[in-house]
Amino acid sequence: MKKEFRIKKNKEIGNVLNNKISINNEYFRLFILKNSETSHFRYAISVGKKIGNAVVRNKVKRRLRSLFLEYFKKINKNFDFFLIAKPKINDLNYQELMEIFFKSINKIITKGEKQ
Repeated sequence: MKKEFRIKKNKEIGNVLNNKISINNEYFRLFILKNSETSHFRYAISVGKKIGNAVVRNKVKRRLRSLFLEYFKKINKNFDFFLIAKPKINDLNYQELMEIFFKSINKIITKGEKQ
């Protein structure tokens, strides 16, 4: 993905966290913020050391990045997303993760559009 789709600055991630629109499940927590500055979505992913060693964490990040890319090829919304992975995410295969991710993203986008 291009660099313009990533959120890198701590201040911008803090803004998304302070917005308080989130969805929480046993695999990840997803925060959202409506962004009027850009015409496309942006995202940040956090995978902590409780997930596993560096190889496992990188695998989880690759999967989540591909899910963001796949989902937003279909729907282009101008939201900022911040996803925090939880240790149980290792128990899922890619297909299960995709189903849970898409359900969660649809739910949180409808929440974000209402506000």
